[in-house]
Amino acid sequence: MRRRRASRLALAALLGVNLVLPARPEPVGTAGLAEAYPLTAAAMRAAGAPYADWVASGRRFLAFDPRGDGRAVEVLGDLAGADRIAVLVPGVGSTLADFDRGLGGVARRAPAVQAGELYRALTVADPTARVAVLAWLGYDPPDGVLTAVGAASARRGATALNALLRELVGRDPSATVTLIGHSYGALVVSLAAVKAPPQVTDIVSLGGVGAGVRGARDLGGGRRVWAAEAGTDWIRWVPPVRLLSLGHGRRPGDPAFGARPLPVAGVRGHDAYLTPGSATLPAVAAVVLTGTTIAPPDGPGLAAPTGTPAVTR
Repeated sequence: MRRRRASRLALAALLGVNLVLPARPEPVGTAGLAEAYPLTAAAMRAAGAPYADWVASGRRFLAFDPRGDGRAVEVLGDLAGADRIAVLVPGVGSTLADFDRGLGGVARRAPAVQAGELYRALTVADPTARVAVLAWLGYDPPDGVLTAVGAASARRGATALNALLRELVGRDPSATVTLIGHSYGALVVSLAAVKAPPQVTDIVSLGGVGAGVRGARDLGGGRRVWAAEAGTDWIRWVPPVRLLSLGHGRRPGDPAFGARPLPVAGVRGHDAYLTPGSATLPAVAAVVLTGTTIAPPDGPGLAAPTGTPAVTR
């Protein structure tokens, strides 16, 4: 026991001075949370501000890598005890530098902020629920619109995401997982869904650029597929084409794709789906908690849109 503990402390120290750097942080199983959190915290403290400040404030991360555009996986809630897990995947231009502040300094674009809003909505809807939200910047998104026409980055992201999903359900096979992708992140979660374990019951696209498949049924596994696409979202002007290795096909928000529509009242533009006051935020929380857009008993929420069946898990 002492030798094992000493090994862990030595590894943490080496990580802290950047002498040991893996090629990229591998997904960490929830069974090893007690080990993952302090090791990641040591690396973040060694990296200095602002990452050391995040740790000092009590935030927890499964993975952290400041190299290049950077990667991070933040956990909100008790992941080890959660039976409902939401994994939020950001899109184009997301980097570690913007993880907390948002692309261009716009907070609503920040993965950490979006995950925080969703976690608050979940706890308001059902204070007794055992839920956790992961802000998953576990891949390298395209830097801009021009590079986002290809799916190479999304395929790599889907592979990494599936590795994490296997770890999550290995810890508790009874837990259910909802994958939520914003913009290019919707492509990542859709590609991951094709090979995801059956515990992934719901796929949510928020302003999704595409899914890499012809329709919702092609995601397989009997998964429920949901989509929100606001009338003011510029993503509506992205052509639904796939030619050789370019384009991602029909958008999930296109009714012809076959996804269950989520309400978008109060959403303005491309980045406001998970903001307070939007109809989409409580609807996504209801999907995570119940598999429908109807909130749990005594919880705030929205009824399923007309024509959309209220399917339960």
